[in-house]
Amino acid sequence: MRRLAVLRSPVGASSAVLLAILVALAVFAPILWGDRAAAIDTDALQQGPSAEHLLGTDQLGRDIFFRVLVATRLTIGLALLATVIGVVAGLFLGSIPSVLPRWAARTVTSAVNIAVAFPGLLLALFFAVIFGTGTIGAVLAIAFAITPSFARLTQTLTASVSGRDFIKAARVCGVGRFRLLTRHVLPNIAEPLVINATLAAGSALTAFAGLSFLGIGVQAPSYDWGRLLGEGLNRIYVTPAPALGPAVAVVVAGLAFNLFGEAAASVHRNQQRGAATPPHAPVDDRSEGGLLTVRNLHVTFPGDVRPVRGVSFTVHHGEMIGVVGESGSGKSLTALAVSRLVEHPGRVTADRLEFNGKPVTATPDRELGTRMAMVFQDPMTSFNPTRRIGSQLAEVSEVHQGLTRRAALAKAVDRLEAVRIPEPERRAKQYPHEFSGGMRQRAMIAMGLMGEPQLVIADEPTTALDVTVQKEVLRLLARIRQDRDAAVLLISHDITVVAQTCDRVLVMYAGRIVEELPTDELFTAARHPYTTALLEAVPDLDTDRDAPLAVIPGRPPEPGEIRQGCPFAPRCPLADDQCRTEEPELTTFAEGHRVACWKSESELVGVR
Repeated sequence: MRRLAVLRSPVGASSAVLLAILVALAVFAPILWGDRAAAIDTDALQQGPSAEHLLGTDQLGRDIFFRVLVATRLTIGLALLATVIGVVAGLFLGSIPSVLPRWAARTVTSAVNIAVAFPGLLLALFFAVIFGTGTIGAVLAIAFAITPSFARLTQTLTASVSGRDFIKAARVCGVGRFRLLTRHVLPNIAEPLVINATLAAGSALTAFAGLSFLGIGVQAPSYDWGRLLGEGLNRIYVTPAPALGPAVAVVVAGLAFNLFGEAAASVHRNQQRGAATPPHAPVDDRSEGGLLTVRNLHVTFPGDVRPVRGVSFTVHHGEMIGVVGESGSGKSLTALAVSRLVEHPGRVTADRLEFNGKPVTATPDRELGTRMAMVFQDPMTSFNPTRRIGSQLAEVSEVHQGLTRRAALAKAVDRLEAVRIPEPERRAKQYPHEFSGGMRQRAMIAMGLMGEPQLVIADEPTTALDVTVQKEVLRLLARIRQDRDAAVLLISHDITVVAQTCDRVLVMYAGRIVEELPTDELFTAARHPYTTALLEAVPDLDTDRDAPLAVIPGRPPEPGEIRQGCPFAPRCPLADDQCRTEEPELTTFAEGHRVACWKSESELVGVR
């Protein structure tokens, strides 16, 4: 039944009918009309369309309409042959790196990447020159033009499957590389490969017609649609019918392949969505370590630049944790690493990085996308300016939960209403630029609520908002936490905001957590000199307005500038030789309170 799902859509059904007609013509047309297509009539040379000859005749008086029908077999056959050769070659080049030694795999991958950089038509013309004119040369030219893109696709799909648990289990069991590829990897990527092969067939057909049109494809006395089109073009100003017939055939056949492939791809995506974890399935996040467990997290960029260095923390279900620090301290990058959003060439490593008891790297995108919500600090750049707010929110449920478009839009309106956006139905039809800053931020939070998030990561959600709107956004996050029992990881520059809304606070500096403590102890028990300096830099009603504002001298080090010793030592009034030569570890100071500082307890107490 799954294989017939493509026929249930109008596009899939209509393209399947067209393909069936093409196959029937390819099989029966030469049998039924082969003689009439080859019959020479010297009394009807180069005639225009008539009742007897629907598309006219050629220079030998042969009926062009029947020649177009008969040419279906050769055109379709050669296109499919080129596709098969190209797909097989691409499948080989795309999958063979997984069984080769690393140096050989890199060589093959680099060669494929270089070839992909060239346009397919340019490659086809290049190979056509190498293999020479004629049918065989054109088939090989188009096949090898298809190969690089299909190889790249195979590499990408193979990489997406290779990290899954069942692959790791097979490796542990001692399954060899070749068997692992053929029995475990390729069967799991076969469906998208077949779909893309269908799309490639449509491209091969039009490319083959183009080569024949240029005279370097099928040669006389054989003929395909491209050759007939080239012959008809010479008479285009006298009568367009001889060129129109094969041109329509090429367009219709190309559309049939491409539309069928697109319909199959759409069905595949829907089936993938249906396989996702049901949004309301009970999940036990009370496993050891909490909802989100991070141990020794590092984010590294080329040149051994490490903006996040050994971060460890735990977020429990229903808890609200604040992360504070100056710009460049690694707050946002930590959140991106947890959300699996750090892109190449960045590299994320951790001794343990788990969400809901599962490794984050092994959690399917669909599950991570519905259970973890990310609220970015600039909703204007996070929303697509060319799409309506409602459709962007609805897309989340369409992709991750498999809802229909209508149901997803209804849910989007409901979520806009949940974040207290007035007239949600009307607002859902508006574009991002029609929203105020506060409304855009609330809409961004509504997008996070399109799933059933257990963790909301809010990265500077109140940046550039006035005080009243900031309060509304923070109240909204608190209400989401209360109503849904969701955990919130709030990243902010404003330590007072964190103190007012969170249960615990993580203070970051130079890519590390330097202090962790309950927020109700923040103003009375903070011990790290950096934490106390942040608190002193915040004015309050008792601040002497005649005195200069308190500032932290110096500036935070760049990730590539961190050397030995405590990174805060150059700015710390308590720093000594040990601070400048050895970096302290984050150690327990009291229950629920950790500090990374060499100074004794009495010295730290004296800081406040």
